[in-house]
Amino acid sequence: MRLTGSCCAMDEAIIACAEIVHRGDPERFMATMAAPVKIREKLFPLYAFNIEVSRAPWVTQESMIAEMRLQWWRDALTEIGNGKQVRQHEVVTPLSQVLTVDDAALLEQLVEARRWDIYRDPFEDEAAFDRYIDMTAGNLLRVAVGAAGGGDEVVLQDASRAQGIANWLRAIPALEQAGRIPLIDGREAAVKALARDGLNALARARAARKQISQDARPVMLVLWQAGAVLRQAAADPSMVKAGQLGRSQMRERLSLMMRAATKYW
Repeated sequence: MRLTGSCCAMDEAIIACAEIVHRGDPERFMATMAAPVKIREKLFPLYAFNIEVSRAPWVTQESMIAEMRLQWWRDALTEIGNGKQVRQHEVVTPLSQVLTVDDAALLEQLVEARRWDIYRDPFEDEAAFDRYIDMTAGNLLRVAVGAAGGGDEVVLQDASRAQGIANWLRAIPALEQAGRIPLIDGREAAVKALARDGLNALARARAARKQISQDARPVMLVLWQAGAVLRQAAADPSMVKAGQLGRSQMRERLSLMMRAATKYW
């Protein structure tokens, strides 16, 4: 899908990043397209980066090669953070125009967390799982909201925890098929408790939604599916392993349109 017509105000580098997001994360792409153009121009390079990093551990069976791919991205972020000449790359180049020094450091943590995806070892404990969610979903949302105008850290931590858990629950069938052990406790009662934890975090974040700056609120549309997914998992945890979480595409689109119109993420 070419995006030139719908993103006419964007330059070619941003359009290339948008196409990566469209192919690799269509739901996040839809949420981003519901935001103003000036915000999309910042989000698409960031989300394209997230896709490329998340893919790195899975494109090879060789752990050393996967480590090298992640290190490449850490080196690119170090260049951005140090203000050095940045390597020419379809994602890194536009990303360097978006990130602050602090942003680059947060994304280096995200890359480091993705090392878990390379290996088959389970999380050591609940704290390790929580760190993974916070450094991946959390840091991505922090940088995205910061680039658009900023927001309260506690709200962002709760919101990203809800989103991260929802996305993780949806990914469990694929992770298990790939030989990973995605949950500390895979019993249905524990899955239900995890989903409820996510719902509680989402409720806290939404109760304090005004602490996200007006300009940054469209970024929060990425949470548009989190509540529905978490409610499904809490009501019937068997849906998680069956890969049945999520609603029909039409209902998803209507939900996003409503949230974008009301800014009620």
